Amino acid sequence: MVLTSGDLCSSHWLSLLGFPGAMLSEVLLVSAPGKVILHGEHAVVHGKVALAVALNLRTFLRLQPHSNGKVDLSLPNIGIKWAWDVARLQLLDTSFLEQGDATTPTPELVEKLKEVAGLPDDCAVTESLAVLAFLYLYLSICRKQRALPSLDIVVWSELPHGAGLGSSAAYSVCLAAALLTVCEEIPNPLKDGDRVNRWTKEDLELINNWAFQGERVIHGNPSGVDNAVSTWGGALRYQQGKISSLKRPPALQILLTNTKVPRNTRTLVAGVRNRLLKFPEIVAPLLTSIDAISLECERVLGEMGEAPAPEQYLVLEELIDMNQHHLNALGVGHASLDQLCQVTRARGLHSKLTGAGGGGCGITLLKPGLEQPEVEATKQALTSCGFDCWETSIGAPGVSIHSATSLDSRVQQALDGL
Repeated sequence: MVLTSGDLCSSHWLSLLGFPGAMLSEVLLVSAPGKVILHGEHAVVHGKVALAVALNLRTFLRLQPHSNGKVDLSLPNIGIKWAWDVARLQLLDTSFLEQGDATTPTPELVEKLKEVAGLPDDCAVTESLAVLAFLYLYLSICRKQRALPSLDIVVWSELPHGAGLGSSAAYSVCLAAALLTVCEEIPNPLKDGDRVNRWTKEDLELINNWAFQGERVIHGNPSGVDNAVSTWGGALRYQQGKISSLKRPPALQILLTNTKVPRNTRTLVAGVRNRLLKFPEIVAPLLTSIDAISLECERVLGEMGEAPAPEQYLVLEELIDMNQHHLNALGVGHASLDQLCQVTRARGLHSKLTGAGGGGCGITLLKPGLEQPEVEATKQALTSCGFDCWETSIGAPGVSIHSATSLDSRVQQALDGL
C-alpha cells in the first residue's frame, strides 16, 4: 500500500504509530532536528568558516519490535511502505558489508544493496536512496545479533524534502540512533519518569558515525555537517573539514521561508568559483568579509549564551543584512529572495538566504518582545507571495529519545503540517 496525503489524517497517523494498544515499553520514539546555515554559505567552499545551526523542525521515528518475521519501513512523507522477510535477509551473504572499511558504503556495496532491496526499475531516486540507506544501516548494525530483529519502523518529518534543510541527515540520524539502541549497541538513556533524554557523548559519536555512512549512501560524498548538526544540535562551526560545537548557543526564534524556487547547488557553487577567477581582487575580499561575519556571529552567540542583551540582537541583524548583500554580490541571490527580504524589511525584520541560494530558503530573525500579531501578519504576507513559512527556532537540541506519551502534542503538530 502506498500512502497519499489523503491518508494522513490524525487517526490514521496515530494508528500507524501504535496508539492505542501498542506495548509502549517496547516502542522507541526518536527525533532529530534539521539544519540551516546561519552564515558562511559559499565562502565555506573556499576554506572559510561556516556556522550551521540545528533547526527545530524535526524528523520523528517510531520503532517497535514485533514477531511477524518481517522488517517494515514506512515513510509516509514520500509515499513509501516496504517490507522484507527477515528469514530471507538472514540467509543473505552479507560479507559484502565487510569489504574494505566495514562502515564505508562503496559504489559496489550500494549496487549490491539494490539487489537485496528488490526495488522496481521505475522507483524514484529519492525513494530508492531512502530505502537503500535504511537497508544499509539495518544490515550493518543488526547483523551482529544472533538473529536479525523483526521490526516495524515509521519515519515522518516536519522538514520539507529537498529544500537544503538536512532532511536526509535527520532521517539517517534517527535510523542510526534507533537501530543502535534496539540492538543494545548503545543503552537507552530514557529512565522512568523521563519525558525526553539524550545519549552520552560517546554514544552520540557512534550515532553520528553511522548516520554519516547513511548520508554517504544517499549523497555519495557529503561534508558531514548535516548529520553532525542533527546529532549534536545547537550550533556548529565548520571549516576545511573540521567540525566543532559552539558552547551554550542561544535558541533564537526565526521565520523559515521556502520560496519553492528550485535551485541547482552545483551550478551556483560553480558560478561563485567562476566569478572568483574572473574578478579575484573583488570576490576574494567578499569571501574574507563573509568569513569575518561568521566569526563575529560566533563571538556574539557565545556572549548571548551567558546573558542575552537587546544590543546583541541588533548586531545579529546587521550581520544578516551585510551577509545577504555579500551573497547577492557573489551572484547567488534571486528575485524571490529579494522579495522575501523586502516583505520582512517593511516590518522591521531582517532576512537572508540560507544554503545555496538562487531561490530555496531564507531565514528571518525574530527579536524577543515581538508581538504575535506582527509575526502572524509577516507570515501571512510571505504566504501571499506563494511561499511556505514556518515560525520555529534554531539552536535546537540534537537527536533525542522520547517517552511514549511525551510526543503527543508534537506528533499532532507534525500531522497539522502535512
